[in-house]
Amino acid sequence: MIRLSVFLSVILLSACAPTDQVNTISGPTMGTSYHIAWRGDGADAEALKIAVDQRLIEINKSMSTYDPQSELSLINKGEVAVDAEGWIAVSDGLEDVLQDSLAIHNKSEGLFDPTVGPLVNLWGFGPQASLDKVPSDAELDAAKQKVGFEALTLDGASTRIRLSSPRYIDLSAIAKGWGVDQIAELLEHQGHASYMVEIGGEIRTAGVKPDGQAWRIAIERPNSELQERAVELIIQPGSAAIATSGDYRNYFEQDGVRYSHTINPFSGRPITHTLASVTVVADNCAMADGWATALNVAGPEKGLELAERNGLAVFMIVRDGDGFAERTSSAFRAKFPHYESL
Repeated sequence: MIRLSVFLSVILLSACAPTDQVNTISGPTMGTSYHIAWRGDGADAEALKIAVDQRLIEINKSMSTYDPQSELSLINKGEVAVDAEGWIAVSDGLEDVLQDSLAIHNKSEGLFDPTVGPLVNLWGFGPQASLDKVPSDAELDAAKQKVGFEALTLDGASTRIRLSSPRYIDLSAIAKGWGVDQIAELLEHQGHASYMVEIGGEIRTAGVKPDGQAWRIAIERPNSELQERAVELIIQPGSAAIATSGDYRNYFEQDGVRYSHTINPFSGRPITHTLASVTVVADNCAMADGWATALNVAGPEKGLELAERNGLAVFMIVRDGDGFAERTSSAFRAKFPHYESL
């Protein structure tokens, strides 16, 4: 799922000394693109890009539903080894993302559900060709029978999983965020303490730029037209991760009704509430990414309730007549005390 609700504001300072400047690399990944900026002399830029590209290829080979031979796709198709007790050995990375997914699933009262894939595919938003049509009630009922995260058991000690019934697992709502964390970890291992990593709108920042200023991240005002992008709010998150989920870019229309790509796992249908976008600021991007999706499914009232209950720093943009209204959690206001609603 490509989300473009958050974009970055990186100022390159040409006046800085060559040994202390903002360096950038970018490239395609996960059906979208990545952009990385870091503070330093840039001497390792070529080697860093090679390392980043290789790590992202590894993540895709593990978690992509668009690669029929990925680790996750083979599990979804039942083309993996299963022991006598039904356990399937998985990679450390896949087990880590599934553990994060389970945590958010439980705390969001099931609104975040990586097994929602059959419904996503049915509505035409998965790796299959887009159908752009509303499925029948019978088709919805059949797909809902294949959804439910409770069928998955995780054994972290042995890095393995077990399915009580077949499931199609789709990690697109958390894998990009986890990928951002992995690239941030790669940068830190190579001695970079000041950086900005972005994959498909999910972002993580640390340190400061050469002028001593923090990285500035712009939250986009909802608009379905790319050429009419505008800024709703600019924040300086410090060492943190930011993810946004919105309903205004990936959708189709039928008989004058717009159907969002975000599916409620209980109704089996696209969300219909007034929440246009929700941004989560967290310590790591996997959790920010997953929670942004969960709160987007929940809607403004239930989403804000969940944010308060779980201590999440959340910024919402809600449709209000012909315009928008902003809503924030107490954790967001505490983190950004100078925030003022536009």
